[in-house]
Amino acid sequence: MVTKLWPGIFLICIIIIQYSCNESKVIGSANYQKNEKALDSIHQLYNSLYNQTPFSLEFNNKSFDDLYIAIYTDSIKYIYQFGITEKRMEDTLQKYNVPIAGIKQLVDLLRKVHCTWITNLDYYENGIQKKLTYISIRSLIPTFPFITTKYFILIYFEQPQYYDSKGRLMAGKEIRKLRQINNEIFYRINDKLAYTVSEKFR
Repeated sequence: MVTKLWPGIFLICIIIIQYSCNESKVIGSANYQKNEKALDSIHQLYNSLYNQTPFSLEFNNKSFDDLYIAIYTDSIKYIYQFGITEKRMEDTLQKYNVPIAGIKQLVDLLRKVHCTWITNLDYYENGIQKKLTYISIRSLIPTFPFITTKYFILIYFEQPQYYDSKGRLMAGKEIRKLRQINNEIFYRINDKLAYTVSEKFR
């Protein structure tokens, strides 16, 4: 009986392996084009709010109703956890002069595209500190047992970047090595925008 089951088990394993290999291509090639306007709006709105009070947002559950907000002051990072409808979230935002209406609008946009994390990160180029916006989106493609959830990661740069012939993000024009962010290789969408697919959301 067990011997008869092996061909079926083997076929299932092959399907799962092929699915896992193809998932990255599906996410990477389609996700930005499908949500281009929403993602660009998220990037613009987030940075408009960030310039008033630096912060990052993270959803930590699949229903996207449990929110972490990290608010950055000159010397301290304050982290708060809220349900998205809790009144105390508004009180906290008001305390740090974070625009309440803007945050609510941003939260709605993030939930629509299943964004798990948005933040700004510093990096250095030729000794000059620069900033990028890091957006992590949970894959909506159904997962099989033993297949890890994938995240579509977008990074928005303020200046055009350099890429090699394979579309991989480079460290600079004269520095012919790959620029890795969080130990991930990123690929070109346009001169200021790159993506990768990862098993980690941050």
